[in-house]
Amino acid sequence: MKSKTYLDELTKKSGTELAEELVAAKKELFNLRFQNATNQLDNTSRINEVRKNIARIKTVISQQKA
Repeated sequence: MKSKTYLDELTKKSGTELAEELVAAKKELFNLRFQNATNQLDNTSRINEVRKNIARIKTVISQQKA
């Protein structure tokens, strides 16, 4: 149910806030991938979680445009 509350928070944000959130999530994903490549990442499941959050943000953005 954690993803449901995150999705509710996203739907309440404006387009510019969503764009900022998307940029921040992409930066986090880049950093996680870099840490994983250098064997510094302990929780590798965080990569999948961030990827799914990026997809959620993009979905909300496209829904708001329609």
